[in-house]
Amino acid sequence: MKNRTVARLLYAEEVDMNGAPVRQPFPTEQVDQIDPFLMLHHHVTTISPDIDPRKAGIGPHPHRGFSPVTFIYKGGVHHRDSRRNNSIVYEGGTQWMDAGMGITHSERPPHDIQERGGVQEIIQIWVNLPRKYKMSQPSYQLLHAAETPAVSGDGYEVQVVTGRFEDVKGPIRTLTPLQILRITIKAGATCAIPIPENYNAVLYLLDGKVTLQGYGLVEGHYAAELNPDGEGCTITAKEDTRILLLAGEPIDEEVSMYGPFVMNTQIEVMQAMRDYQQGKMGILIED
Repeated sequence: MKNRTVARLLYAEEVDMNGAPVRQPFPTEQVDQIDPFLMLHHHVTTISPDIDPRKAGIGPHPHRGFSPVTFIYKGGVHHRDSRRNNSIVYEGGTQWMDAGMGITHSERPPHDIQERGGVQEIIQIWVNLPRKYKMSQPSYQLLHAAETPAVSGDGYEVQVVTGRFEDVKGPIRTLTPLQILRITIKAGATCAIPIPENYNAVLYLLDGKVTLQGYGLVEGHYAAELNPDGEGCTITAKEDTRILLLAGEPIDEEVSMYGPFVMNTQIEVMQAMRDYQQGKMGILIED
């Protein structure tokens, strides 16, 4: 397998997100997006026992024109939305929402967060949708850890969320071609990851330290954006490491973003704001 070269390393600086510190390797001044991926947030927090979980996390807010996706690494997320989806996803699970024409949702810690140690660690990504799907009907998919297929090797495990790894296909259905893998690799182990040659790709290290064959060292809290010049990447861990691989076919369309709305033009964003104010993205009343 010909390994891809590294286009650049992106450090996940801490930024303030509505009072909560999150690590954000992109977007930055260096890179707006890694098409079709618009944003990555890595958030770790401890929920105080004095705080009601129903008032923690992120309250009701709208989205239109893209897919907000949450990967749970510790704790859990209680998702509720204006389409009457109501579910809790725990460690190792994924929740995938295609916002389409518009939906209002909330993401809170689960009611039993303290029984699970009180620590919340999640990654949220925003995946762009092409123009033809931006006004489609919203949908929600829930994938528990036990339902996520995995491939185990000598010192590594690869969970397949969507797309393929070896002969395993991920269960999440996506509107554009994607490959998303959750990789756990122990110190000293090596794992080769094939990536479709026409996909853009980025590796985000939650922690640990690895070497990428043909490049060199990458440490935790860095994202390695890969050039589309090879068949995949080969990873050797220097320390126990958790990695999220995001790869997808680029959409290559104009992007206009404002807050929770991702459209193709500023006029469409302004229309999204009006539609939300008029209640056209639904109303969520948390019970």
